[in-house]
Amino acid sequence: MFDLTGKNALITGASGGIGGDIARALHGAGATVALSGTRVEPLKALADELGDRVHVLPCNLSDPQAVEALPKQAAEAMGSVDILVNNAGITKDNLFMRMSDDEWQSVIDVNMNATMKLCKGVLRGMMKARWGRIVNVSSVVGAIGNPGQANYAAAKAGMVAMGKSLAYEVATRGITVNAVAPGFITTAMTDKLTDDQKTSLLKQVPAGRMGESSEIAAAVLYLASPEAGYVTGATLHVNGGMAML
Repeated sequence: MFDLTGKNALITGASGGIGGDIARALHGAGATVALSGTRVEPLKALADELGDRVHVLPCNLSDPQAVEALPKQAAEAMGSVDILVNNAGITKDNLFMRMSDDEWQSVIDVNMNATMKLCKGVLRGMMKARWGRIVNVSSVVGAIGNPGQANYAAAKAGMVAMGKSLAYEVATRGITVNAVAPGFITTAMTDKLTDDQKTSLLKQVPAGRMGESSEIAAAVLYLASPEAGYVTGATLHVNGGMAML
């Protein structure tokens, strides 16, 4: 089950905790993986860990030309892109009244516009092959909002809505488009929170704990698999019951 032997996957944000575990999960299921991100050293370290069937393709998603080139680079390196995981994202939090145009636009550009361009970049090959999996990593914030994150919430909600529209358009070609929406996950970012902050956050989570990046990776693996061929336009919420949607 969930055998990805012979499939080629492009994963953005692979230099982070969640992206790294997604790459491990897909690679462990037999896929060849292209690791993309802005931090080259973690990408190389992950590639060394995985060994074979891996390519390192650094890319700054705030650079439109680099984003446009990435799908072509991945296809050249692996032969095709059968699975695209749009995991990379940035935050520039601020209260709405204080949020600058740059704080708004940069988050929209990286989290949503780059996702759109990467989807367009891989679709022709997927349509020709009549098989493809696109998994967009959204956020619980895109469904319920969060103070100080209007830009991030808008981008993450936009990824979901865009994905549903795209899912309609490509369903007959054997391509699925889905989202995974993480809640509070243990990452380098959440490790910086104080104990009081963590306690306050966990009061919102019925499961009473943070999620693990491997749990997000498992959800992505399912949606990327042949077994999920009849699942499209869906959002899989992985949040410990924080938002039961």
